[in-house]
Amino acid sequence: MTLIVPVFIYLGLKLFGQNHYSLPRYIPAIDSTTGEIKMAKRLHQRWNESELDTVFQTIPSFNLTDEQGKAFSSENLKGKIYVANFFFTRCGTICPKITSQVSRATDTFIRDQDIRFISISVDPKFDAPEKLAAYAKRFDADSTRWSFLTGDKKIIYPLILKGFHVPLADASEYDAAIKNPDETFIHSERLVLIDKAGVIRGFYDGTDKKEVDRLIVEIKVLKSIYSTEN
Repeated sequence: MTLIVPVFIYLGLKLFGQNHYSLPRYIPAIDSTTGEIKMAKRLHQRWNESELDTVFQTIPSFNLTDEQGKAFSSENLKGKIYVANFFFTRCGTICPKITSQVSRATDTFIRDQDIRFISISVDPKFDAPEKLAAYAKRFDADSTRWSFLTGDKKIIYPLILKGFHVPLADASEYDAAIKNPDETFIHSERLVLIDKAGVIRGFYDGTDKKEVDRLIVEIKVLKSIYSTEN
């Protein structure tokens, strides 16, 4: 059912050429002084009147390193729709499943330069660029549209937790006896859809084909929304 609804929405957009649907925005911005949700005036295009609207958090800027050893900045994603996921190359459980599903999504948008994908390692100490490059090669990743990123753990962990709002933990920080990588890094299977303004528009289970089908459809819906606005 979760897949059917977006499909009919998208078909409606294609058939009737008019957008009456908007994907939700996630994670409202909070005023640190009052603890309340931030609101801002927004001009309503149809009636040319201003109204109060919720302000949503945006993904903070970041600087990491890609699988080619090149600097990768969030500026690379400016003005793009992109999907983020979280993994590590030593993962033998859910990561290959997630990466396979992301690969399928990238194939859907193979000719679309407005769509990007980033996979951020939660094991950056081990996942040097050459490790990421070998992993990317396993999945025939197109480096012009899909980047595998590593960097300083002190940057990556807060970015994932507070920026992308998905859970993450390194169990070795509180239990040195843990040696198995699959037990060490506790990370989310979620894929996160980010719009051109840097606002989160969806969360999807990256191990579930139907959920990734929903992601693909909702990327198309988001593109239709932007097309209508322009």
